[in-house]
Amino acid sequence: MKVSVLSYSFRGLLAEGKMDVFGYLETCRYRYGLQAADVWNGFLPSTDEAYLHKIKEALDERELELADLCVDRAHVWDDDPAVREANGRHALAHLRAAEILGARFVRIDAGSRRETWSDAEFEHIVARYREYAQFAWDRGFKMGAENHWGPEKHWPNLKRLYEAVDHPGFGISCHIGGWAGTQEEKDAADRLVAPWVCHTHFPWHITEGPLEEKMANLRDAGYQGYYSVEHHSGKDEYAEVAVQLARARAVLSRWAGAG
Repeated sequence: MKVSVLSYSFRGLLAEGKMDVFGYLETCRYRYGLQAADVWNGFLPSTDEAYLHKIKEALDERELELADLCVDRAHVWDDDPAVREANGRHALAHLRAAEILGARFVRIDAGSRRETWSDAEFEHIVARYREYAQFAWDRGFKMGAENHWGPEKHWPNLKRLYEAVDHPGFGISCHIGGWAGTQEEKDAADRLVAPWVCHTHFPWHITEGPLEEKMANLRDAGYQGYYSVEHHSGKDEYAEVAVQLARARAVLSRWAGAG
């Protein structure tokens, strides 16, 4: 079954020194029986090539595909030019890491703490995303934005961004239900974005709630990626993640039985 769990779900164990990226991969394969990993770069203390090759070896040993590399501290726009430059280096380092690790998708945020982008911000973001998307496309994977924070959380902004970048190497990582707006607007955005989604995360309130409806939005749009769960409490993570995965698997089992 195409289910996975974002390593951010175990950030409590990470902070306590009880899990690292290798422990996470072991957990994916042998605790949960997964075929894919979904790595948040908080679990990557280095992008040194020798270190990344060790992770790739660990992925291969466990027969795990890297569904997604989720990159923080690399957002395209920041008001501080020095931060923008540093973030650009950080983004490229992780795009190179994705190539080594065999990732299917890389998430890099657009940036800006305001509700909308200025014309100058938008022009810069679109140009940089095209560069990143070409880098990814040339190496057999995709990258893109997420409805994560800032203007990206508003569906009209993310739609405008996707259409402006207009590159086959660019897609969307959808944090299901993670939009700004009313519940009706959030539900509409989850439906409308589905054809563009390359990766996705289902938070706890979705796996406890309208999970099958949200998964069906993606299935009906031809989604080929993994249905990845994300936990946020930082507590009892092994057990809480097991519940989320079980619910996602149950939906897929029902669909398989109905087929």
